[in-house]
Amino acid sequence: MEFQQIITQGCSTWNIVLPEQAPERLEQYNTLLLEKNKVMNLTAITQPEEMAVRHMLDCLFLLNCGEFKGKKAIDVGSGGGFPGIPLQIACPEAQFLLLDSRKKRVDFLKEVCQTMDLPAQTLAARAEEAVRQKGMREQFDLAVSRAVAPLNVLCELCLPFVRLGGRFLAMKSDNPAAELEIAQAQSAIQRLGGRLVEQKKYRLPGIDIAHQALVIQKEKSTPAAYPRRYAKIEGDPL
Repeated sequence: MEFQQIITQGCSTWNIVLPEQAPERLEQYNTLLLEKNKVMNLTAITQPEEMAVRHMLDCLFLLNCGEFKGKKAIDVGSGGGFPGIPLQIACPEAQFLLLDSRKKRVDFLKEVCQTMDLPAQTLAARAEEAVRQKGMREQFDLAVSRAVAPLNVLCELCLPFVRLGGRFLAMKSDNPAAELEIAQAQSAIQRLGGRLVEQKKYRLPGIDIAHQALVIQKEKSTPAAYPRRYAKIEGDPL
């Protein structure tokens, strides 16, 4: 099955309606990613059809977890652009900020946005430092992250960006280890002003791998003491 067909059929299965040009634009992004991957480590998956499923569709499932249209969203730890760029392509009315600590990766994200005329903005900074900048703390309707970090750590990095009533959408596996991680993060979620309201579970088409999107609602302001310095977050997680 071809790249664009995989995208179209997968989204149809999840009742996700994409703009007409989105599958083509996702393939264009995929091509740019593969080209840059020759000189920079952005993805271990390099077969286009597999990338369509494991990267693009996986990210697009988040469209079932919150309303992005007209919303201000931040992708924390964007890396090669996941999940922010696929979501920006699928919802051009959203206002995305792609945040990553590595300048080389952010330069690539900026290049993609310029080449594809995407409205997303980019920022090279650590999350715990970026949130201290003017206009960042509790200013986003949505925070999303596909970063590989324990949920209690991710929440301390992401929830301070989310406004009251907004959502943090965290992408995780669906297995016993993930459930233990979620259970261990409950006190951190509460302390940071959030509440886990839903675990939306799904399977990627043609792959026997279970994933889930955690929907964390921001119900109270995050105390000013958070986030802490990263060494403290990592060494003494909530």
